[in-house]
Amino acid sequence: MDLVSALAVDAGVELVAQHERVVARLFLPGESTPGGDSRTEAVLRRVLGMRPDALAVEARSIRERFVPRHIDLIETLNANARLVLPAGAPDLDDDTAVVVGAVFSSEFAVEGAALCNPSAVAHPDQGDAGPGELRLLLSVRSIGEGHISSIQFCEAIVGPGPTWRFLPREPRLAVADIGAAAWDRDHFERALLHGGGSGEMVRAVVQMLPPTFSAAEFAVVVQDLRPPLLHQDGAREQIESMRVIADSAYRAEFAPTSPVSARVLLPTADEERRGMEDVRLVEVDGADGGDGPRYRGTYTAYDGRSIASRMITTDDFRSFEIHRLTGRPSLTKGIALFPRLIDGEWAALSRTDGESTGLTRSRDGVDWGREQPVHRPNALWEVVQTGNCGPPLETDEGWLVLTHGVGPMRSYSIGALLLDLDDPSQVIGMLDRPLIEPFGAVGGYVPNVAYSCGGIIHDGTLWIPHGVADQSIRVASVDLARLLSELVR
Repeated sequence: MDLVSALAVDAGVELVAQHERVVARLFLPGESTPGGDSRTEAVLRRVLGMRPDALAVEARSIRERFVPRHIDLIETLNANARLVLPAGAPDLDDDTAVVVGAVFSSEFAVEGAALCNPSAVAHPDQGDAGPGELRLLLSVRSIGEGHISSIQFCEAIVGPGPTWRFLPREPRLAVADIGAAAWDRDHFERALLHGGGSGEMVRAVVQMLPPTFSAAEFAVVVQDLRPPLLHQDGAREQIESMRVIADSAYRAEFAPTSPVSARVLLPTADEERRGMEDVRLVEVDGADGGDGPRYRGTYTAYDGRSIASRMITTDDFRSFEIHRLTGRPSLTKGIALFPRLIDGEWAALSRTDGESTGLTRSRDGVDWGREQPVHRPNALWEVVQTGNCGPPLETDEGWLVLTHGVGPMRSYSIGALLLDLDDPSQVIGMLDRPLIEPFGAVGGYVPNVAYSCGGIIHDGTLWIPHGVADQSIRVASVDLARLLSELVR
């Protein structure tokens, strides 16, 4: 499958979806059918009415068939059993709990449909990297049943020389424990206004909140609202909308013993319930005041109707915080952060108009201002739309930006821009042709697509891991000096 140009060299490696990588999720009969009613009570009654010896046989079969496919499956089944039991019900014996939990659980193949759209950063642990090697950590988009996307991670090593190898992935997946994340009051108020909230209810709630708070503390504040406010038209709907926003900030914690390649971030917040797509990871340089988490990633949240950009932060890829972004640029896909502050502000590439690349800035990294135009569609290969393919990469000559362009037959190709180091709204160089493109008819889950969410530079080589037809992941290498010399000035 020929996807590269004269400038890019395919590394000869491929990462493909493994359909056997599954997680166990709560399943409530009837509720998965549009317009259907829950049959939980009736199903539970039938299971509990079965003979103990039959339940023991089935429990043994469940353990033999499914435990090897999961990490901590029995704990998950017990938890799901407790969720469907009536309040105050007596504890179940071990076999019955396993069967009840299994009846109300289902497996979800996280990458059952596809694996694509990687981004790469230097791994936080370089302890076992040899001479000339750089250990990488990549985020990948995994697509499962119902086109629901999740975030996974894998590892690779580049070097010495022009070599890339993916490290083996743990076949069993680990899910995170989810907890509340802290809100900043000003950020929360902006999120409320950004979501359409206004009026006396918003003002009253915000005034009662401490400078930092959790969703639980928000709930306490709502309980203390004065009755006249609660009796206003639409008050209950406004409170529910505010609660959804408060709950949208969360922490995801993985067990320290879980391999990073086993960790999967599944949709959790209401606004991402239909998918978490296309993480653009960046390692932040805190030397000039950009303090905070070492790694940040912007991704697209999809709720089934609308999209929004959200932020994920971490220092170790074990503990994550997820927050909403605000400002007009956050209402679209594809925000990509610069790795350091510029003139004391955060900067990012965005695409507010849906078809052009712009530059946006933020004082706090979460509330983004009006865009400055950077690059509009021009050539035929990008005539439909253009945007970034990941965070800008700093070079001595400028900010190197991998771009994507959409052309005839909705073909996605990868190009390159060079932005001024001091004023990244200024394009100082541009590749006059695609760097990677789907030659011919490239089939897959989404045909004719070459797409990346972030490359990395090591020892004078630009490495571009990229999705192929939203189906699998390949890697291309580009001599950095040659690429920079080819950019039209």
